[in-house]
Amino acid sequence: MLIAGFPAGAWGTNCYLVAPAPGEECVIIDPGHEAAPGVEEALQKHRLKPVAVVLTHGHLDHVASVVPVCGAHDVPAWIHPEDRYMMSDPEKALGRSIGLPLLGDLTVGEPDDVRELTDGARLELAGLELAVAHAPGHTKGSVTFQLPENADVPPVFFSGDLLFAGSIGRTDLPGGSMADMLESLARVCLPLDDSTVVLSGHGPQTTIGRERTANPYLRQVADGRPEPGADTGTAPRRGM
Repeated sequence: MLIAGFPAGAWGTNCYLVAPAPGEECVIIDPGHEAAPGVEEALQKHRLKPVAVVLTHGHLDHVASVVPVCGAHDVPAWIHPEDRYMMSDPEKALGRSIGLPLLGDLTVGEPDDVRELTDGARLELAGLELAVAHAPGHTKGSVTFQLPENADVPPVFFSGDLLFAGSIGRTDLPGGSMADMLESLARVCLPLDDSTVVLSGHGPQTTIGRERTANPYLRQVADGRPEPGADTGTAPRRGM
C-alpha cells in the first residue's frame, strides 16, 4: 500500500494519493487550494496513474484543484450530492466573500465528469476498496473513506474535516451543525478499531485509539456527556 500525502494552499489542507503500490493506478483525495503542483510531483515520484478524484466535502480548500487535476488526467470526481453545488459557488457555501482573486488563479466549477457518493457505498477504484460513510456536521454532504486492513497496513480512515488529532471540524459555516457532528462522530468514528490510522483534512495523522482517549469531542460522545473544553455549541475554527 502506498499513501502519499502533503498539505497544500492557504489552509494547509491535506491531499492524499492512494495506490496499491508504486507504479500502479491511484485515487486522489481532496486536491484543494494550490494542490495541483504537489499532485503532479507525487504522481511522477511514485509513477502513478490517477483513475479518480474523491472528495470528503465541497469546501474550496478541499476542491479548488479538482477541475485542473481531473482535466489533466481525464478522470471523474466523486462528491456527495448535498455538497456538489459548492464546486460552482464556493462563496455561497461559506456564507461570505472569501475574495477569490486574492487566492490566485482558481478554476471554479465542475469537471466534465462528476459522480455522486452515497452512504454505505463501496468504491472499487485503482485496485482499492473505499468504504463511504456520510458524516454531516462540518457540511451537509461531508463523507469519510475507509480502507480495510491488509498485510501492509492497519485500517486507514480518511476523515476529512470530521475528526482531527485532538479536535474536530468547525460547525459555524452554512450547513454545519454541532448536533450532526456529534451524531456522526458517534456513528462513524466510535465503531472503528483503535488501531485505525486517521488521516484527516488538516493536521497530523493520529489513531482512533489515541483520539478515543484524548479527544474531548470523541470522549463526549463515547461517555454521553460533555467534556471540559468540548463546547457543545460550535466546534473550533479550523480550515474553512
